[in-house]
Amino acid sequence: MTNQTDSLNKYTFAFLDIETTGGNSSRDRITEIGIRFWREGELVGEWQTLLNPDTRISPFIEQFTGISNEMVSEAPRFEEIADELETQLEGKVFVAHNARFDYGFIKSEFRRLGRLFSAKVLCTVKLSRELYPQFRRHNMDALIERHGLPAVQRHRAMGDVAAMLSFFEHALSEHGPESMNSALATLLQRPSIPSHLPADILHDLPRAPGVYRFYGENDVLLYVGKSTNIAQRVASHFSGDHNTSRGVRMSESLRRVDWTETAGELGALLLELKQIKQLKPLFNRRSRAAKSLVSIELTENDDGYLQARLVREIEPHRLGDYFGLFRSKKDAEKALSGIAAKNDLCNKLLGLEPENEGPCFQRTLGRCKGACDGGEDRVKFNLRMQIAFHNLRLKTWPWHGPVGIVEKNQERERMDILVVYNWMHVATVHDLNELEDLSLRRQAVTFDLDSYKLVMKAVTGRNSGRRLEILELDAVGSPDVLMP
Repeated sequence: MTNQTDSLNKYTFAFLDIETTGGNSSRDRITEIGIRFWREGELVGEWQTLLNPDTRISPFIEQFTGISNEMVSEAPRFEEIADELETQLEGKVFVAHNARFDYGFIKSEFRRLGRLFSAKVLCTVKLSRELYPQFRRHNMDALIERHGLPAVQRHRAMGDVAAMLSFFEHALSEHGPESMNSALATLLQRPSIPSHLPADILHDLPRAPGVYRFYGENDVLLYVGKSTNIAQRVASHFSGDHNTSRGVRMSESLRRVDWTETAGELGALLLELKQIKQLKPLFNRRSRAAKSLVSIELTENDDGYLQARLVREIEPHRLGDYFGLFRSKKDAEKALSGIAAKNDLCNKLLGLEPENEGPCFQRTLGRCKGACDGGEDRVKFNLRMQIAFHNLRLKTWPWHGPVGIVEKNQERERMDILVVYNWMHVATVHDLNELEDLSLRRQAVTFDLDSYKLVMKAVTGRNSGRRLEILELDAVGSPDVLMP
């Protein structure tokens, strides 16, 4: 008897592969489609066609796929086969190897015709990872070699479809129906997509680092978030794990999602921080911009004793003279009270009591050693003050000027250069030419507590221990490589 998770008997699987003029679905076009239909262990049909892409096939692609301009010159265009293709795929599970590529191209072709296409999708790369987690490589050539699959004509649609179906049947034979059904249930399970979003919204989102934004009615910005995998993180918002009252309200209000890719995690963190502070999304609670930061400065009074005073104007070039960064005067005074109590320091010299004649109140309780009335040696007191505040001292910028922190994503062929000065994110560029054209003198950036923490952790390696490539910028903006 078939149960709810018995996907092998529940669905017809359409194993599909396409060949294209390039790798960009918004610019390139499909030249060939091949499909084989499989249900309950049997091949139940196939469908294939060449397509005229309405653009020239480059010599490189022609050599790679074996599909020439002459071969497609008399082939139908996508709009001529769109109705039949939609009928063929209706109600089927769309199966492809690296399915995001094939599914994205099919969707783009329908979109050009002003039509939406949506299907339940199974990626055989993910299926291989689910069933064979002990292996690192899961591309089709690796699967053919590893599992001894029959040789096929690679990079032609029906050849790749045959290889994909051979892998599927081999995995079913090796693992059995129960394990295969379990894997399919996991991979075919979709988060509950908010009703006002397209059902296949997650297939459009990149599996890459970056920032995503949720918009409500009238394009009101609801939420800004970041992730090293945008699609995975957005999907988690729609899962049962996030069904808080706040999450439900946001989900009900959601009308649109957009995103910005970055090359790495630091770029995503800094962009998220900047957009939350500038755009003030309705549902973001943290990282709101403080009206003015408060820090502590130690200066000598007329008697040579160090005293603490609160400062609101942070001069980034002399960070080493400041102790702590606080979002309010109240937070700073709370920190001072804790330091005084822990180290028996004078409340009057820490600015916690008025500067009147006589000893501080803590002196009368025996909790001050007498700096306020000359009862403690000045040198000893100053040394104790410096020790007490040592861990709060801000880290001085270690370079003479601005630097570019380089993040690269080889898989996405992306590079970001994060221009940073005095722990402040100034700008992001994507190559050395942009870096040379950047005028740092025109960049107005306010010192920010959260940016300071993020950049310091990244530069000092506190997050992952990995070393960053850093470009030290001279006065005109040209880079020299510097190893931290």
